[in-house]
Formats: sequence, structure tokens, C-alpha cells
Amino acid sequence: MEHNDLLLRQNQYLEPGHSCSSVLVHSHNFDLSDINGHNLDVDVANDYVGDFSLGHTDDQLVLSQANEHDSVQRHGDVHYFKENGAYFDREDNADINQNNTNVEDHENHLTGTDQSHEVGSRENHELATVEYADINENQEMGIVQISDENFQQPLIVRDPPILQSQALELTVGQEFPDVHSCRRALRDAAIAFHFEMQTIKSDKTRFTAKCASEGCPWRIHVAKLPGVPTFTIRTIHEEHTCGGITHLGHLQASVQWVADSMEQRLKENPHYTPKEILEEIHRVHGITLSYKQAWRAKERFLATVRGSFEEEYHLLPLYCDQLRRTNPGSIAVVYGNPVDNCFERLFISFQASIDGFLNGCWPLIGLDRTLLRSKYVGTLLFATGFDGDSTAFPLAFGVVDNENDDNWMWFLSELHNLLEANTENMPKLTILSDRQKGIVDGIEVNFPTAFHGFCLHFLAESFRKEFNNTILINLFWEAANALTVMEFEQKIFLIEEMSPQAACWVRSIDPCLWATACFEGTRLGQLTANIVESLNALILESSGLPIIQMMEYIRRQLMTLINERRETSLQWASTLVPSAELQVSEAIKRAHNCHVLKANDAEFEVASREGSHIVNIRSRQCSCRGWQLRGLPCDHAVAALMFCRQNVYRFAESCFTVANYRKAYSQTIHPIPDKALWRNEGYNDVGPRINPPRSFRPPPGKSRKKRVRSEDGGRVKRPVHCSRCHQTGHFRTTCTVPI
Repeated sequence: MEHNDLLLRQNQYLEPGHSCSSVLVHSHNFDLSDINGHNLDVDVANDYVGDFSLGHTDDQLVLSQANEHDSVQRHGDVHYFKENGAYFDREDNADINQNNTNVEDHENHLTGTDQSHEVGSRENHELATVEYADINENQEMGIVQISDENFQQPLIVRDPPILQSQALELTVGQEFPDVHSCRRALRDAAIAFHFEMQTIKSDKTRFTAKCASEGCPWRIHVAKLPGVPTFTIRTIHEEHTCGGITHLGHLQASVQWVADSMEQRLKENPHYTPKEILEEIHRVHGITLSYKQAWRAKERFLATVRGSFEEEYHLLPLYCDQLRRTNPGSIAVVYGNPVDNCFERLFISFQASIDGFLNGCWPLIGLDRTLLRSKYVGTLLFATGFDGDSTAFPLAFGVVDNENDDNWMWFLSELHNLLEANTENMPKLTILSDRQKGIVDGIEVNFPTAFHGFCLHFLAESFRKEFNNTILINLFWEAANALTVMEFEQKIFLIEEMSPQAACWVRSIDPCLWATACFEGTRLGQLTANIVESLNALILESSGLPIIQMMEYIRRQLMTLINERRETSLQWASTLVPSAELQVSEAIKRAHNCHVLKANDAEFEVASREGSHIVNIRSRQCSCRGWQLRGLPCDHAVAALMFCRQNVYRFAESCFTVANYRKAYSQTIHPIPDKALWRNEGYNDVGPRINPPRSFRPPPGKSRKKRVRSEDGGRVKRPVHCSRCHQTGHFRTTCTVPI
């Protein structure tokens, strides 16, 4: 006989004589049996129909109709009324009784129930059964509270959970393969049936627990079978009389239980947030958890999947050794504190990146960093070049326990050692950063000939925070992009007219460090080194992983990126990379409006709507400064080259050519074997064991703080006086002197 399970909780606030519409809940193991051979489908809903009184027996609940007359039920702001045996909503007068078995059928079944099973009928108690419009036979049932003006004390009712399977019911003789399965089953049953267990005795062979509610006689005893790890339920004493728990938490809802419950969800989506875990647990089980508990549960599950943070620090020397073996010429070094070998620094640069930067990228390096979101506090430092298509080309990575001047000095010294063997073949380097003190000092020591400029993204953000005005910000960017000093000064004058304070702020920063018109380095139109935005997919997805997994994620992404860009460039048939090709094509279109006068084979005077400019195609210069600053022929240079019938594309800087782009991505980053295959016999040869850093990131939640008072503090304590007895040493509230 098919039936739906109905869990009822006993109402602890009901008193005899009260007339109310409420939920009467008996804890844990009630089945709603067929009434006259029919299933009663009831669900927790926002629609209420019918008034019934409750008859109580040991094995079943008998509901009899209390009122025959037409009635109106109310829930929230929705009113329902009965007319001709059907229930309607007052708002739209829509019939909500859509199911094949209508309310009148239920009333007939309830009225015809065998009265011989009815004992201890409780008068003046009203129940409402609710039916959804399209409820199925296998849907869950519930009984819900109806407000009544005669009922004064509110019920504490948990949000209705999704009903658990009967497999969670505990029976005498039930066996479990081991102690862990036994404890898990008891815990799941307690949570499913809304009671809390308190352990009385627990050892290797026995487990006894009772209901945590005071006065409830329910107890359970589990014992181990001899010779096997199997545990079995020996006895279950009495039934629950406590009515279950009335608070929203649960003693058995441990961090491990939350992790086990959310295992499938987290496997499908590792980025499932603690807030979503809280909502899911509340929806399924009706339990309210703290955010910290959900966070710890997620961390515990992820630890079983991704491994231990601590173990990965121990394996760092082996990892660096494997990286150097599989990618010859690469640099991978790890440093620990000389006292306790706690992790301090890690530097990695692949041979493919080194070779690609030296042979195919601009002589431009950007420095940036991002905070790691892992268990241990740390910072990821990186140096990035730029290929001919103006996209970031990762050169080197460094992980440090914290960002400070010493760590920046170390990182730049490692970067200098990386490039030292090829510096004679390289032009003068230009480095962009936010110019904090540690970076400035590190570049002066390790790259004394390089030009160190500001990253425009950093300056623009600082300017926006100081003067949050869109027009001023646009004028600032126009000043930064101005090609001549005269044009730059015009933009600064416009800023000064709008805000003298903003103009003073701009002039306080040396324009030679950021403005294109005054910039002394070579950046070929690349104004920013905001690498975090450029490498968002490469970095952000990995910043919360253990250190080796993070570096492996970056390596795989970089390996894929190099291969994809290499294969893409093989399909290009042009001389220049696509972005440079587009700029030159647009310059060719505008050059048709220019008038060219030839002075000699090298010099030309080019007149346009903006004025007249002098072009020297031999030195690749134009008086507008666009050609020499951006590395691509400007409109005037294109007009002069076309006048001489020269190939315009051949006068672009070599770093913009497809040939150089292919050189940048000609090398390959090779895979690294899984750590299970790493050879352990040479562990002592690759370096000392590295321990996790001392800086540990605390879990979320309010930290416990206790004020520590100094013993003397350097101040004289003022004696206290009692206003009652006028003595010293105590207050009036604690005075015990008889008066």
C-alpha cells in the first residue's frame, strides 16, 4: 500500500482549552496511513483549506472535519473562501482546487473513518490540510499553522525540511560495516528526525546515547560484533516524548557532516560559496549554521580533493627540481628561513618565456603583484613583457610570504640574473610600475641603465580617488596621450581652469615619468602595466590553491597560451601583427588627404589639415613624434613613403612583425610528471625540507580578543571611594559596611 510520509512535531506551547489552528508535531517516525484506501496528499503551501480536529491514536492520526459550513481561511495577505465545495482566492477568484482528488473527497474519507480507532480526541484543536494545485502522489506532505486571534503564544516552528528516506530510520538489529558508518547513520537520523543525541558511553566496542532533551526516555545502544568490524543496534528504548528540538541549530550538524552533505555540490562546483552552502543546508535540512562553520566545511572538503597546504610546502624543493629537469634552462629556486626553514620566497621563470622575451618582445617590462587567497598569507609578484600584438607575455613569477622592500629587492635581483647573460644584445630596458619605494630601490640597484616610469593605470586610479570627476579624468588621459609638449600643456591648462587643486596634483608628479610627450623611455604606446587585469584568467583562478597546485595551474595555462598563440600566428599572411596592421591601414586611408613636398631623398614636408610636418624616412622620425613614440609610421610618414613608392609596412619597428611574434612563441613549456612519480631517492640533494610560512590566514568570523592590561602602565591608579560609608577600596554597589 503506497503512502506518503508525514512528519509531525508535537506542539509544546499548546494548552488544554485553547482554540487554535496549529501544527501538532510528534517527533520522528509517524506514517500517515491510508484513510479508507486513499492517500492523503498534503504539502506545506501558502494556500489553506478546511478546518479539522485531531484524533490521536498510537499508530495513526485520524482527522475529522470540524466545520461543515462555508469558511474563510487567511494566510499572510491572501484570503481563501469556500463556495459550493470549492476554494477560491479573493484576489482573482481563481479555483485553486485543481487536483483530481478534491477537498470534498478528503472530507468524505475523513468523515467515514472508522471511529473505533479514535481515542483521546482533543477538542477545540483545529488543523488545516493544504493541497497544491498540481501536486503529485509522491510529493511530500506537511501540516501548517493557521493564525487565530484566540491563540496568544507563538509556535517555534522550523522551516519544513525536505523529508528524508525511510532508510534513515533506526531499528533493532540494524548493522553497519564499521564504526564510522554507524556514527554517520545515527547522526543523519538525529538530524532528519529533529532530535539531538547526547553520548553516554563510547569506546572501541560500544556506543550508548540518549536524547539530549531533558526528561525524554529515548536511548540507543550499539555494540560491535565479535571478530568483525561490524556494529549493530542492540536496543532502542522507548519513544521520544520531548517533541523534538525547537531551535534552528543542531548538535550533530558538525563541520564534517556539512562537508559530507555538500560533497556532490562541491564536486560539481568548487566555487560554491559558504553563503550558498548555508542556504542549501537550511532548505534541505531546516538547520541554520554559522558562516564560519560553512566555510570550514568547504575548506575541509577541498583539502581532501586538493591535498594539504603543508605537504605542498614540503615538496617545493622536489617540484623545483622536476621543473628544471623537464624544462632545461628554466629557473626555479625556493628559499626558506635559515632558522626554521619556513617558506619565504619562490622564483620561477620558464626557458620558453626567457627566450621569447629576449627574441620577440618589446624591451619593456611591467611589474605587478596580487595577494593570494590561500590558507597562508602570501603575495604573487610577476614581471611581464609585451609581444608585438600588445598583449602581456609572462616572464617570471615570484611568491613571497609578504610584500616588502626586501622581497622586491630579491625579486628584481633574480630578474636581473635571468637577463644578465643577454643584456649586451638588448636595447635599453623600460620598466613600468607603481614606483613604490621597494621597487624604485630595487631597479636602481639591479637595472641602473633602465628607465623606470609610472604605470598610467595606477596614476589614473589615484587621480580618480582624489578628484572623482569624469571630465577631469578624461583630460588627464588626454594629457598622458599627448604627443607634443605644447599639446600636453594645453590639456593641463584645461584641468587648471576646472580645478586648480587637480592641476597642482598633476604637476607635482614629474611628467617625464608618465606623460608620453615627455617620457624618456621606450614604451611604444603601452601606457599601463596593469598585468592583473591582463592575466585575470591566469592568476585569479589559482590564487586560493596550495602553492604547487597554483604554480602548476599557471604553468598549464601558460603552456596552453603559448601553443595557441603559436598556432594562430602560423595562419597570418601579413607582414605585421593584426593590431599593427590595422593601425597602418587606417594611417594609409588618412594619408590620401596629405600633400607631400620632397626636399631630398630622405626629407619631406607633408601638409595636412592639422598643419605642416617634417618627415625623415631615413631616421624614421616625424615632427609630430607619432612615428618615433609608437613605432609605427604616422599619417605624415605614410604619405611620404607612398610618395616615394616605398612599402609602408617595412618601416614599422621589428617587434611588430609577424616573424618576431613567431619567435616570441617558438619555444614550448613542457609538462611536469605527477608528484606521485617524482623520485624520492634524491630528496636530500635538492635542498632542505621547507615548512609552511609563519603567516597564517585566520578563518572568517569575529576574532576573539581579550584586552591585556599592563601591570603598572606607567600611570598612578586613582583610589575609589564609597559614597555610602565614605571609605576607600570599593563602590557603593558593593558596600557591605553596616550603617
